[in-house]
Amino acid sequence: ETLQYLPPKKGVFTGSPIRSSLLHGDRKRAADFTSMRKGDYPYILVVGGSLGAQHINDAVRSVLPAILPKFNVIHLCGRGKVDPTLNNTDGYMQYDYIDKEMADLYALSDIVISRAGSNAIFELLALNKPNILIPLPSASSRGDQILNAKKKKKTGYSFVLKEENLTDKSLVNAINTVYENRAEYTDTMSKAEEINAVDKICRLIDEYVTKKENE
Repeated sequence: ETLQYLPPKKGVFTGSPIRSSLLHGDRKRAADFTSMRKGDYPYILVVGGSLGAQHINDAVRSVLPAILPKFNVIHLCGRGKVDPTLNNTDGYMQYDYIDKEMADLYALSDIVISRAGSNAIFELLALNKPNILIPLPSASSRGDQILNAKKKKKTGYSFVLKEENLTDKSLVNAINTVYENRAEYTDTMSKAEEINAVDKICRLIDEYVTKKENE
């Protein structure tokens, strides 16, 4: 949308570059790391443990009885936000912070629940992960996450659930809907023009340098 406000030939839409390490996650390594129950359980990864994520933390914990019979849940809940009363819950693992294991956890996940920050949504797109976006509401943000989520919903990359509509019923419905339609989401994302941003940016630089050298 921004291109229309720039001078002609002064802007190129590439998508956002992401860390290459995220593209090399290992499902088995993640399963060993989490030491979760074995069996035919799809994995939900809940991301967004920074500012403003307590609503998501509370909502996910509230629906655990409804979703754990079907899913394993890996919950990145933010520093100081681990609930010790849930530490031994079968099928549920919570972490306050993850660093080098993040790529592996992404690889293990079947669907992801996340805020709608720019970095997060481009990572999900590059990794082709069916996702539920819960953007920060306008009352506690600049409104950028709402715009991000609206765009991703329109393109078919994400299921969007507004925080003001976040209830046990709506969250369980979103999880089941995204999981049941995960193949459609991954197929749509695989065709996105926003992927491979690093390659596009490097190519543009090379083309510009070559052009200057030949002038």
